[in-house]
Formats: sequence, C-alpha cells, structure tokens
Amino acid sequence: MKHANVVKVGVVALFVLGVALACATRADNPPAPGFDAAGSDAAAVALADRAMEAMGGRAAWDAVQTLGWTIFKRTHLWNRWTGEYRLDADTLLVKMNVNTGQGRVWRSGVEVTDAAERDPVLERATSIWINDSYWLVMPYKLKDTGVTLRYGGEHATDDGRAADMIVMTFANVGDTPENKYEVYVDKESGLVTQWSYYPTVTDAEPKFTLPWTDWTQMNGVRIAMGRGRTTVSGVTVSAGDERARFDAP
Repeated sequence: MKHANVVKVGVVALFVLGVALACATRADNPPAPGFDAAGSDAAAVALADRAMEAMGGRAAWDAVQTLGWTIFKRTHLWNRWTGEYRLDADTLLVKMNVNTGQGRVWRSGVEVTDAAERDPVLERATSIWINDSYWLVMPYKLKDTGVTLRYGGEHATDDGRAADMIVMTFANVGDTPENKYEVYVDKESGLVTQWSYYPTVTDAEPKFTLPWTDWTQMNGVRIAMGRGRTTVSGVTVSAGDERARFDAP
C-alpha cells in the first residue's frame, strides 16, 4: 500500500520535532529491560510515551493484573503478573503458565495426559497468546524487550486524520522477530489509530493496514475494540487475579 498522503519531513523539521517530543518524554514510563534505547529515535520514544499517557498512563497499566478478551473465535484470560493463562477455543481448553510453558490441556472435556500429544498443544497455545495478546494491547508494548522504535514522519491515516508514524522492529523476541510494524499515533488524541504489518523488514508493501478504533475506558485504562475487519469482544480489565474464572471447568 502506497502512502499517498505522506508529508515529507525535512532534516530541520525532523530535528525540531525530535527535540520537542524528547522534552515531553515521560520519566514514569521506563522501557522494559532489553529495549533498544540506543537504536531508537528520541522522537519515536516520546510518541510511545504520549500514547501510554493517552491510554491512561503507566501506573494505571501496571495496576492491571488480569485481562480477558475474545478475538479470532478464541477466548483468553491472562494474568499479566503471574503468567497464568487460559485459552478456550471450540472444544479445546488450555490452562497454563506462559512464562514457564507448563500446563494442562483438555479436548471436549477430556484431559490430554500424554505428553507427546499435550506438549505441542501447549507450545501452540503460547504462540496463540503471543499473537492474540498483541492484537489486544500492542500500544502498551511499544517499549518492550527487543524493540527498536524509529520516527517515520507525518502521515495521514486511511480515514484522513493527521498522525505521526512509529516504525517498530524487533530483535530476538517473540515467534516472528523479522516482522515490522508502522504504528500511527493520532496528532490530536495521542492514541494509536492505525497499524501496518510487514512480515519482514525488507517488504516494500504491508500485508495489511488496519485501524484501531472504539477506544473504551475500562478500569483506568483504554482499550481499542475495533480493528477494521476484526473486532475484539468480551474485554475485561481487572486489578484482581480472577481466580474463579481461571478455575472454572
């Protein structure tokens, strides 16, 4: 997809923008260990900080313990603090810890106890969690381990709104570190309003470009429900461990 509405930013303008945004960088949104601070642009990092603030702020996000959501016909429950994770997908039920990879699997209500059958399902469930949680909370993960952020200039999103672009790449993290994303931060609201996905950093055109819409306030933070052709539903945001929901059959 060609970005016909790109506003070319000159060297001087980019420098001025970088200085201005760098001055606005929030000290209360520290990066995760292993974030590529040295390779990231100050302007891009400041945009990530602005997005975090627009979503409710780092303190509010850190207070969120458990998230629930449904996407791609899969229902998830994830304790961010402990790594406990539940996946319900058709007849499959997985209860595991995504930090350790250990867990249990049921099919049609019958537990799978054979490790040769169970362990690949646990590995697949971990990959599903990585993907589906990213579709839910990507804007909160802009300063994650292994991430490099670069400023991509001023652009208009597909609906014509002015935005600043962050180009996000990865090193040695997740299942697909060769991916690249272009993340559009709305100039007016500071929220992420669009993303473009490139399977590899060398791809000339994105595989898709989708909006992030219907930002909804939930327990102190904001979550976007709309992804264009895809909708996130059943979202819950809790400061508790939601023990009963994890333990439900």
